[in-house]
Amino acid sequence: MAFLQAHFFSEVLGLSVQADVVLPQRTRGQIGMAGAARDGRHPVLFLLHGLSDDHSIWMRRTSVERYASEAGLAVVMPAVHRSFYADQVTGYRYWTYVSEELPELVRGFFPLSDRREDTFVAGLSMGGYGAMKWALRRPGSVAAAVSLSGALDVASLELGDELTATFGDRERMRRDGNDLLDLLARADPAELPRLRAWCGTEDELLGHNRRFRDAARAAGVDLQYEEGPGGHDWARWDEQIRDVVDWLPLRR
Repeated sequence: MAFLQAHFFSEVLGLSVQADVVLPQRTRGQIGMAGAARDGRHPVLFLLHGLSDDHSIWMRRTSVERYASEAGLAVVMPAVHRSFYADQVTGYRYWTYVSEELPELVRGFFPLSDRREDTFVAGLSMGGYGAMKWALRRPGSVAAAVSLSGALDVASLELGDELTATFGDRERMRRDGNDLLDLLARADPAELPRLRAWCGTEDELLGHNRRFRDAARAAGVDLQYEEGPGGHDWARWDEQIRDVVDWLPLRR
């Protein structure tokens, strides 16, 4: 597996940005690692960070590189600061950057597939929200989306100065496509990718996840939903991201 730290320019943001990237490599003699890769362009997982983290956090807190190596899966981990993966009312167009510009850029830099069936998105906390928004707003671009401990009901959050600068008021949040429960209600279940959500039973965001689960059921959307022991912590997310990589519909 190759690990690269990419620094490049985003025309959408007008900023220099960062992403960590792991790329598959066939290996036979690497101790403790099974290296798999297929010919041609690699399947790719866009892996999103949480509110207080950055692009480096998945590599620092989990063994995602090892799990992806065994699956022959590329992983792209971008930085979006505290943006909630939104085109902010006052700020930057992070939603457009992540869901449109970033995939095009990294496919130009690296041998990554542009096929829907080879493209996946997952994230934790704020990143779980971003992953589900990607699936609901751009369902034709990904084959599967996963939220771990996601902040999936942002309309229920207290709209202080920071979130108001990001989303505006709740009506604008809905109008701009940032309210996941509203997106579920309006979704065509037949168009959606595979969806999975997990949350710990001691997690402060458990209510968000249960409301998202209930909204999916009400809308007839197929969601694989699971809960398990644990809070908002990396021990659980390391276990879960390994399960996620195994669950992805990779063409092996």
